[in-house]
Amino acid sequence: MSADDTGRDGAVAALDLRPALEAVLMVVDEPATEEHLAKVLQRPRRAVADALRELADEYTAQGRGFDLRLIAGGWRFYTRPEYAAAVEGFVLDGRQARLTQAALETLAVVAYRQPVSRSRVSAVRGVNCDGVLRTLLQRGLVEEAGAEPETGAILYRTTNYFLERMGLRGLDELPELAPFLPEADAIEAETLEGVPSFDPDAPDTPETHADDKTDF
Repeated sequence: MSADDTGRDGAVAALDLRPALEAVLMVVDEPATEEHLAKVLQRPRRAVADALRELADEYTAQGRGFDLRLIAGGWRFYTRPEYAAAVEGFVLDGRQARLTQAALETLAVVAYRQPVSRSRVSAVRGVNCDGVLRTLLQRGLVEEAGAEPETGAILYRTTNYFLERMGLRGLDELPELAPFLPEADAIEAETLEGVPSFDPDAPDTPETHADDKTDF
């Protein structure tokens, strides 16, 4: 390690912890873990964790337009929900960029049944979901999760980015389906009896083409 590196590291360690955390979190593009922040700032993890919680409480008490949240295993700044309209107006400039209903339904199937194969998703929805899954993969909301031992089919699961966008700490925070979908057990029984076979090389359905053109 060079003298310059030593001087730089010493300077980082000498910084006041809370402002240093604020500076780092201002430039992250995904939630930062306490372990990573402690390593970067050369501070004990417990001190970093305590400082993060103090900052989060302080922003809430002061009624700031942003807050600091623990999401998907890491910390990141977020705008407060009550100012969503102002942020949306600035970022989208009046335009709406959302997933279609078909994409949302497919994402829900993956979230609740993961890891799940493409044919299983198609069986639950009753339509070919190849194009929709490609859209979700491209947007980083789902990812491949190995292969099914019996068939070799690729399995899919949701990503940390999905948790981040949903504002969840983990999948255990997903709401229970039963109160909203009384027929869930019946659907499960039907899909276990037999999964329709879809040709992955077949042309996409009109619904699939529509999904490929939408923006999140």
